[in-house]
Amino acid sequence: MVWYNSGCKSIYMAFLTALVLSCTPNSENQNILAAKTPAAPVAPAKITIALVMKTLTNPFFIEMESGARRAEKEFNIKLLVKTAAQETSIQQQIGIVERLIDDAVDAIVIAPGDSIELIPSLARAQKAGIVVVNIDNKLDDDFARRNDMEPIPFISVDNRKSAYEVTQYLISRLQKPTNVAIIEGIRKAQNSQDRKDGALQAFNESELTTVVAIESAHWKIDEAYSVTQDIFELHPDIGAIFSANDMMGLGVLEYLSNSGRTDVLVASFDALEDAVKAVLSGELVATVDQKPAEQGYLGVQTALKMLQEESVDDIRLINAVVINKTTLTP
Repeated sequence: MVWYNSGCKSIYMAFLTALVLSCTPNSENQNILAAKTPAAPVAPAKITIALVMKTLTNPFFIEMESGARRAEKEFNIKLLVKTAAQETSIQQQIGIVERLIDDAVDAIVIAPGDSIELIPSLARAQKAGIVVVNIDNKLDDDFARRNDMEPIPFISVDNRKSAYEVTQYLISRLQKPTNVAIIEGIRKAQNSQDRKDGALQAFNESELTTVVAIESAHWKIDEAYSVTQDIFELHPDIGAIFSANDMMGLGVLEYLSNSGRTDVLVASFDALEDAVKAVLSGELVATVDQKPAEQGYLGVQTALKMLQEESVDDIRLINAVVINKTTLTP
């Protein structure tokens, strides 16, 4: 038997009504519950930095990417690596920069294939609020100003000084007056100009050397083979060659090997693995280590500092090292 009176009944019905209302998922109750329940934390979006290089067909740029990847992991950023098909694919590099502007990346670290043609696109990137850092090959300052670019940091080596030093070492191996040649890269690229000028200075200062040919092979191994063949058809008595990068230097060595020429000394630039092996074997006199991995790392680090509004150096030159058989042998 259940006992109750009218007063108890009223209290009982009020209790049931409150209970039902508290369990009813109306919008007002849901809003109250949502307001009291803390939202799950949203992870901040990672900073996106793009590394734009000339190509990955040259091991130099594979090393550059490895340094940038180290920075990506250390600084917890998102790294996009973009490359053209060849070192001469300037229009392709321009297209890459334009797409990165559309994608609104935070920063672009670029090793430009050309010192002039990429500047209008990079100026547009700056105007879109994208940080730009220049590594490896310097952009033309005058043309940049004419395109209203703000000053951007540059990270590389002293190409002219390094080419001068490795060419001096090449000259030190000569024992008699010798006709010499220079194989340069893309002529509109500042690093190619600087390396040619450094080698030319060293050759002109020496009483032993006479420069009889300066030709471009556009940084390419196969083109260097053909250019070297053409040079020797005109100047068969050449006894020494400076090549502005190792890829072209390896092309020179291949031609010399195939033509049975063992009396020509060759120096080059980049310290690629195959070039270092050629130095150890005596095929190549010397090369220059310009530390591409460090350039890639510092490029990303500098971009991140700029995004965080920290001060950075206008120019940062890494110490390049002349590599010869003595430096490689304990």
